[in-house]
Amino acid sequence: MAAEVAELEKKYGRAPHLAVLLVGEDAGSVSYVTGKAKACDAVGIRNTTIRRPAAATEEEILQVIETLNDDEGVDGILVQLPLPEHIDEDRVIAAIRKEKDVDGFHPLNVAALWMKQPCSLPCTPKGIIKLLKASGVELQGKRAVVVGRSNIVGLPVAKLLLDENATVTVTHSRTRNLGEVTRNAEILVVAIGRPKFITGDMVSEGTVVIDVGVNRDPGTGKLCGDVDFAAVEPKASLITPVPGGVGPMTIACLMENTIECFLRKMK
Repeated sequence: MAAEVAELEKKYGRAPHLAVLLVGEDAGSVSYVTGKAKACDAVGIRNTTIRRPAAATEEEILQVIETLNDDEGVDGILVQLPLPEHIDEDRVIAAIRKEKDVDGFHPLNVAALWMKQPCSLPCTPKGIIKLLKASGVELQGKRAVVVGRSNIVGLPVAKLLLDENATVTVTHSRTRNLGEVTRNAEILVVAIGRPKFITGDMVSEGTVVIDVGVNRDPGTGKLCGDVDFAAVEPKASLITPVPGGVGPMTIACLMENTIECFLRKMK
């Protein structure tokens, strides 16, 4: 990717530019933003982090978005979530110009995803599909179960799996007899935000398990996923660890989306 960015800079006179808006000092958010900046630096993507205090008003945040929208030197805009409670996340995301929405969260980009139109795909779902393909997992015709129905991961990854001709079931915390459903999965994607929620008895032998969750183990305080790795790993044909599984693919897809936004503008 670094070679591609260098070639683009040579051809167009500048590198792609990602602007990240960080509101507040949440430790997790600061860590994520720092990681994104390091990834940009590693491949040569110009990046700017705009920081605003947690007490910033919604109108102040919208003004920052408007300024970035109007800046021809900015190709991609990312708002680090979650935002403070007094700020309407949906309103802020909708304020981003859809052509600069590298996260794929703008309502028009969400609609484009479901209509199979060109758009920035959400980074984590896009990364999951890339990871499965790179691992040699056949998707067509497979029974895929997604645990979680968020707009950020669960629903878009279900749509991308459908686009790959998998047979997809979307479940959630209120699904009755969830274990019966998950045991039927050949591919299991878990994004429910509960530490070690999926236990060994909920997974069949040979299942491909993608763990999207990032949680703190209430017992040890260490990072863990939504899947009980120690119990599930012996049964899975493939399983992603936490940390270090899906996360790096999400970052890689953010870099890719930034480049795509840049190219769409330049063409």
